[in-house]
Amino acid sequence: MRRRRLLFRAWHRGTREMDLIMGRFMDSVISDLSEAELSECERWIELPDPDLYLWVTGEEPVPREFDTPLFRRWRAFHRG
Repeated sequence: MRRRRLLFRAWHRGTREMDLIMGRFMDSVISDLSEAELSECERWIELPDPDLYLWVTGEEPVPREFDTPLFRRWRAFHRG
């Protein structure tokens, strides 16, 4: 249930760009995430789209508290 809720929220962020960026990543990793990683993703869900977008695209530095291996994996996934 937790994974389904997270996946739904990743695809329904509010802006189409972040729906695609976060939704695609979540589709590819959701089944492999640990409980701690799920919690981390749930923290991302609560953040404003403009901030996340700038961090994921590399236009702004990622704050230290969000610069984790999973976030770096997301950035690498997005950059393809």
